[in-house]
Amino acid sequence: MDRLLVLVRHGQSEWNLKNLFTGWKDPDLTEQGIREAHAAGQKLKAKGFRFDIAYTSALTRAQHTLRIMLGELGQPDLATVKDQALNERDYGDLTGLNKDDARQKWGEEQVHIWRRSYDVPPPGGESLKDTLARALPYYMKHIQPDVLSGKHVLVAAHGNSIRSLIMAIEGLSPEEILKRELDTGVPVVYHLGADSRPLSVEVLA
Repeated sequence: MDRLLVLVRHGQSEWNLKNLFTGWKDPDLTEQGIREAHAAGQKLKAKGFRFDIAYTSALTRAQHTLRIMLGELGQPDLATVKDQALNERDYGDLTGLNKDDARQKWGEEQVHIWRRSYDVPPPGGESLKDTLARALPYYMKHIQPDVLSGKHVLVAAHGNSIRSLIMAIEGLSPEEILKRELDTGVPVVYHLGADSRPLSVEVLA
């Protein structure tokens, strides 16, 4: 049985381009982000992958990325589940701020802690640990059972919600997952064993 799971961070968004904290705000893709989504779909098609179901967040940039990929795969009508459990982490009071402006306001060290610590949230927002607390149960209840039943599953989401899933799938520590960089529009391909652990992982950069 081929237990295929592909995770893709959305293509570059308008706020990524402007170096803004985005979180649960809902900007769309840039032209570059659209190109990245097309390229992701083409890479998956070149591998011969076909999918049985897709999951995405409640945010436009992830949904748009998914639609473009499915178009490239020739599966525009694939059954798709949208849920805010897969949303990006909520950056709270940082949302909408330029990252350089935030450093000036709170100091570089404090902003670095908010961005790169595992369990320290920005004011009014979520830490990576908080994001994991909503993304992981959703993965365990919905996505993982689909994969283990033999369905080919495609997930288009966000840097931190995908980090949460990778942490669980690969059994990484908080320190290890914080070092994992996820480029926009780059598929991460897992083949899972019956025990849900990865047999292989490939980054289609």
